[in-house]
Amino acid sequence: MTFIKTTERDSHYNHLEKMSVKELLTNINTEDKTVPLAVEKAIPQIELLVHQIISQLKKGGRLFYIGAGTSGRLGILDASECPPTFGVPHEMVIGLIAGGDTAIRKAVEFAEDSVTQGWEDLKDHNISSNDIVVGIAASGTTPYVIEALKTCNSNNIITGCITCNHNSSLSTTAQFPVEVVVGPEFVTGSSRMKAGTAQKLVLNMITTSAMVQLDKVKGNKMVDMQLSNDKLVDRGIKMVMKATGVTYQQAQKLLEKHKSVRTAINIYKHGN
Repeated sequence: MTFIKTTERDSHYNHLEKMSVKELLTNINTEDKTVPLAVEKAIPQIELLVHQIISQLKKGGRLFYIGAGTSGRLGILDASECPPTFGVPHEMVIGLIAGGDTAIRKAVEFAEDSVTQGWEDLKDHNISSNDIVVGIAASGTTPYVIEALKTCNSNNIITGCITCNHNSSLSTTAQFPVEVVVGPEFVTGSSRMKAGTAQKLVLNMITTSAMVQLDKVKGNKMVDMQLSNDKLVDRGIKMVMKATGVTYQQAQKLLEKHKSVRTAINIYKHGN
């Protein structure tokens, strides 16, 4: 099947510089509305990948995201939000970006073109067959990501990907590909827009569904969240209140004593 990089095709809009601010905003929003529909079509692929992730995490493995540029940053963002949201160790979900931590804020020239550095970055974390690696690349052609996944495959490490082109090299390399084809960007080739939004939606779906399956959510509450600021402490107190029926002050004392929403609720209800 012929590979067509739709993320690089000409925008459906032209003469952007002649548009009013309202026209720009309206047209961007019109394009953005198509993204969730594209994600919906990919749910069967996402489901297959999530089952693999859950399986590896349950056996003590880790989830690695690896990408370059916007894709790498989105992976790091999702990984960094797992510990405070779900109370999991920082090592459970790890985001890697071409060019290293410097590239999180500033582009590192040609870092994404390396065919060896991706695997080296994974080896720095003692990657093993218990882990799973998800490559993220809107284009599906990033050498840093593709070659890392190829080496993972040859080392019996499960691989997945999130890309926004159909039948790309990345898709055909990953064992569990997710393809969210969002079409041309409003600004031609600016894949931080619809493609980036699609990747963020998929990442939200992956880690949230996996963490729910790993019992990191009770009912619809983040009972294992880290109580790292006043807003989250207040949220935790209200969770304890709702689950136990105690007053705000009583819930506050329970939380101060047990340092965990889940533990405070369990001990109040069951005494253990």
